[in-house]
Formats: sequence, C-alpha cells, structure tokens
Amino acid sequence: MSYRGNDPISDGPLNGAPFGFSPESLQREALYAELDNAGVELGTYDHRIVEWIAGWDYPTVATIASLIRRAAHRPE
Repeated sequence: MSYRGNDPISDGPLNGAPFGFSPESLQREALYAELDNAGVELGTYDHRIVEWIAGWDYPTVATIASLIRRAAHRPE
C-alpha cells in the first residue's frame, strides 16, 4: 500500500513530533515522492542519503518529508 493511501505527512507546521510507525520501505517511498513532487533532481549521493534517512525513526522521517512538502508548496 502506498503511503499516499493514508497520507501521514503534514501539510502544515508541526508543534509536536508526529507519532506512529511506518516501515522503512514506506518511509523511503514518502521521501522520494516528496522530493519528486518538489521537482528535486537527485544525484547518486543524494540517493544514498535518502536511503539512509529512510531507516531513521518515524517522527524524524515524517518531519523531514513534511518540510520538503511545505517548502515545495511555498507561496512565491
């Protein structure tokens, strides 16, 4: 199941740590999806770092994905 089916990534500012659990594979999918939606071109080392971050704890990964999402949709 895609993480988008039950999208846990916040569109707004976080005032506390996100809670829950997501397996590493879905965390990876979420990070890549948010980077893709933001139009970020990734190099080899970028992919290596995304793979590494995907293994971190859920609150950290969800916050990073939320930051990417919010930065991508920032009004100009």
